[in-house]
Amino acid sequence: MTSKEFQIAVFAGDGVGPEIMKEALKVLKVISEKNHINLGLTEGYIGGSAYDLFGVPLPDESLNLALVSDAVLLGAVGGPQWEGLDYSVRPERALLGLREKLGLYANLRPVVVFDELLDASPLKKEVVQGIDIMILRELTGDVYFGRPRGVTIGKDGKRTGVNTMIYTEDEIRRIAVRAFELARGRRNNLLSVDKANVLETTELWRTVVTEVGHDYPDVTLKHMYVDNCAMQLIRNPSQFDVIVTTNLFGDILSDEAAMLTGSIGMLPSASLGRDKALYEPIHGSAPDIAGKNIANPLATILSVGMMLRYSLNRPAEAALLEKAVADVLKDGFRTQDIYSAGSRLVGTQDMGNAVVRKLETLLQSATSRARCRSMK
Repeated sequence: MTSKEFQIAVFAGDGVGPEIMKEALKVLKVISEKNHINLGLTEGYIGGSAYDLFGVPLPDESLNLALVSDAVLLGAVGGPQWEGLDYSVRPERALLGLREKLGLYANLRPVVVFDELLDASPLKKEVVQGIDIMILRELTGDVYFGRPRGVTIGKDGKRTGVNTMIYTEDEIRRIAVRAFELARGRRNNLLSVDKANVLETTELWRTVVTEVGHDYPDVTLKHMYVDNCAMQLIRNPSQFDVIVTTNLFGDILSDEAAMLTGSIGMLPSASLGRDKALYEPIHGSAPDIAGKNIANPLATILSVGMMLRYSLNRPAEAALLEKAVADVLKDGFRTQDIYSAGSRLVGTQDMGNAVVRKLETLLQSATSRARCRSMK
């Protein structure tokens, strides 16, 4: 019986995107071949590279590819050469377009500190050791999509900029349910972050999240204002398990939390909808190091792990991939962003190759153990 073929849309994007995507696809190929996962990979254009070719950051061909795929694997978009464009056609608009058209409302950003990288964190070891946080950011509401928006010129010739923060009850309830389910599968602790003391939008957020919590009596729910949360992430990050928050607050807090790990180049993400998903590193296109073979591919490789877990339903392979990354770090391999004295400095390609070699060994060992169990 032929296994289902999973269709994956691959968008390398701009800057370091093509470099890190190449390494991620190496890893994915090894897993698919060794464990017989039937994958159909189709590449497309997005972001600045798409604008240069088609005059828009999200061509119809790329959007249609994403719509017919089981998942999207994305590198990064953007760069200084496109900053002068109108907002409507800047590379970042492609991401917003994908989120909206694919219905990707839940952005999962795991924040895990590897013991081997404790020295890379700007905080003391005792503060960050053992951190394992899942930040859940609502992705299709808030000021990024609210109307009215834009810059207008009044009769006096003065400009006014407007963005609208807006959430419906259904949007809040949907992300809250996802958050409680995540917490239930972890340590049963959920923190909802808002600014309910001054923003009516997030006052509704707090009310609805609390209402949803009545259906999850086994999960401990707490609320915290966003400014306090920003402070607590630095002061005592180990207190957090699952954090759920709005689009705007999640954008900021997740990048802050990323630096707890020592480098934004280490964190993957998953953007989930009802039946579609997009996986990408949380870092940008890093145009200043593009083409130099020094970008860290591990966040993109770990995003492949999230795809295996959430879209392909292959948690065992996801765990092996995550272990391969951890083992490579234990062996001392470091890209420039996480380098420390005494470790082994490698480039993008060598880091990817190191993960591939480690993963091949782990997959072979897992296969051998499975055979032994079947013979007993």
